[in-house]
This record gives sequence, C-alpha cells and structure tokens, in this order.
Amino acid sequence: MNPSCNLFIVGPTGAGKTSIGRRLAAHYGLPFVDLDQEIEQHCGASVSTVFELEGEAGFRRRESALLEECSGRQGVVLATGAGAVLDPANRHRLMERGYVLWLQATVEQQLDRLARDRSRPLLAGEDRRAKLEAMALARTPIYQDIADLIIPGEYELIHEASEHSIALIDAHWQRQHAA
Repeated sequence: MNPSCNLFIVGPTGAGKTSIGRRLAAHYGLPFVDLDQEIEQHCGASVSTVFELEGEAGFRRRESALLEECSGRQGVVLATGAGAVLDPANRHRLMERGYVLWLQATVEQQLDRLARDRSRPLLAGEDRRAKLEAMALARTPIYQDIADLIIPGEYELIHEASEHSIALIDAHWQRQHAA
C-alpha cells in the first residue's frame, strides 16, 4: 500500500473517474482535481481543441506537465485522463506520490456510457468499439501494474459505485495498518 494522503484515480474512458472522484473527495474531505479540466483551464480551450491544434503528442506533453504539478500537491483526489498512464514518467509519479485506484469498466459499459458523448477525440470517427478494445488491450496491463487497489466496474449507478469504492478503500487501508 502507498501510505500517501493522495488518491489518484486511473481507468478507461467512461469508467466514472470524475464522478466517483468527486464523491471520494467529499467523503474523505479532500479537494478534487480532474486532470482534463485542469488542462482546459490552463489552455483556455477544450481537450478536443487542444487535440485538433496540437495533436495527441501536444496534448500528452501538456497532460504530463500538469500531472507533474497536480500530483505534487498534498491531500488531493486526482482523476487522470484515461491515457495519462501511457507515459512511464507519469506512471512513476502516480505510484510514488499517491494511492492509485483503478476503476474498471468493460467495453460494453464504455459504449453505453459514452453513447451520446462526442467530446472525446480518440473516439472520433467510426467503430468506437474497435477503438475502445484497442485502448483496453494497450492500457489494461498498465492500469493493473500501477494500481494499489482495483475497483470492479460492476455497478452502474454512481452512488453505488462510490459507496463500494469507499468500502474497498477503507477495508484495504485497515488491513494494511493492521499488518
């Protein structure tokens, strides 16, 4: 277990990182930071616009710079973007500076949750399923490698998933402190 006072949430697009992160932050009395929203605030433009103007490489540079800054804070709940884990330096920061929660979601859940969402640049165009499957293939081993705790994606309602997450986190911390 990472004894840090920070909670970092990773997982695929549509897993509920932002929604559950807000609830975890409220429960634990910590400020909430959404990395994509931080990027938008710093750039003065949407993530889609940053992708359009700078490409994925430009976006990832901005993401890494802000992850460096945000993960260095003390006592935060931070929801990363789904692809933030692709950079080895980002993975190192997350593992060293916080307790990493992996919110799981199946491709079916992602397709359902993102059915009307057209704001995600990596899902633009045809065959969202194939894109999500390819992302899962590349990212799942990374999420698993850096996670201190895995939160199964079996709950559809945010409040149920949040309560389940809190119970798992608390039980994990209690086991670790008892050892």
